[in-house]
Amino acid sequence: MEKFADEALIEVSSGSGGNGCVSFRREKYVPLGGPSGGDGGRGGDVIFEVRRNLRTLAHLRYKHFFKAQNGRDGEGSQRYGRNGVDVIIPVPPGTMLRDADTGEIIRDFGRDGTSFVFLRGGNGGWGNVHFKSSVNQAPRKALPGKRGEMRRLRVELRILADIGLVGFPNAGKSSLLDRFTNARPKIAPYPFTTKIPNLGVLTLDDRDIIIADIPGLIEGASGGLGLGIRFLKHISRTAALAFLIDLSADNWRGAGDILYKELEAFSPELVKKPRVILGTKTDLPGTKERLETLKAQYPGEQVLGISVFSGDGIPDLARIFGRLADSLREEAMSPAEAYSDGF
Repeated sequence: MEKFADEALIEVSSGSGGNGCVSFRREKYVPLGGPSGGDGGRGGDVIFEVRRNLRTLAHLRYKHFFKAQNGRDGEGSQRYGRNGVDVIIPVPPGTMLRDADTGEIIRDFGRDGTSFVFLRGGNGGWGNVHFKSSVNQAPRKALPGKRGEMRRLRVELRILADIGLVGFPNAGKSSLLDRFTNARPKIAPYPFTTKIPNLGVLTLDDRDIIIADIPGLIEGASGGLGLGIRFLKHISRTAALAFLIDLSADNWRGAGDILYKELEAFSPELVKKPRVILGTKTDLPGTKERLETLKAQYPGEQVLGISVFSGDGIPDLARIFGRLADSLREEAMSPAEAYSDGF
């Protein structure tokens, strides 16, 4: 995951069709056998496929040009040319394809399935056997294959998840992800340990909940400070949010309001998502009292105290995440289901 990449600029080209053939039958005892030129083969397509095992666009970092194979030319004895081989470009769930020049969204794999034929290969040209007529028994005409298409694309990744963990650096997001899931993010007692988004799966009974650990925000992130907008965009694909507030930090009282303002400045839609506020590190001295103050500060919100170290509140939080995911899945297919659909 250290090679995390969420953007790539690529060029793609479908294959050209093969040329039709001008040929005549030349067999013993058949002196005037007529035309026998075969058609050219069809060019290969450019196809994007979602692969569940991919999490980044790192595989597009060093390869920027993808071309499908051209169709082979037709041959005599009405032998058709072989079709060109398609080029298949794998992408992770949540990928968006944009026209590199206009910025137009071509395909959003967060909603639109798992396979997409973007450019069709060119048709093969007709051989001269198609041009035989009563007035032209020996046509010397064949058609060239149709040329393939080429496009420049900007490929962007926006992570799909049911729950997005947001908070200041060192608020405990990576530790919570490690406690809940099979993910193993880098954890250390200093800020900005997490520099890339991490995903994990929380299994509750017979269902899976996708949790995303977004790198720590700071005040001004919506304007580009710190890790800034680069990772804020990943929150837009989460179905619900968990605000993590470090109750042992000096800025614990104003942390929630700052997080809310940064998300609202980036996209007003983000603050409309269902959320839970988590006061973390409740095993440390003085944090229990601060948790009660935090609950009073947000009377209309769901506020829960947790400690990854002692396990305080972790079972309750798992149930909350489960209820959030279930309620959202009743309204529409969840990102977790989209993740597994078609595989």
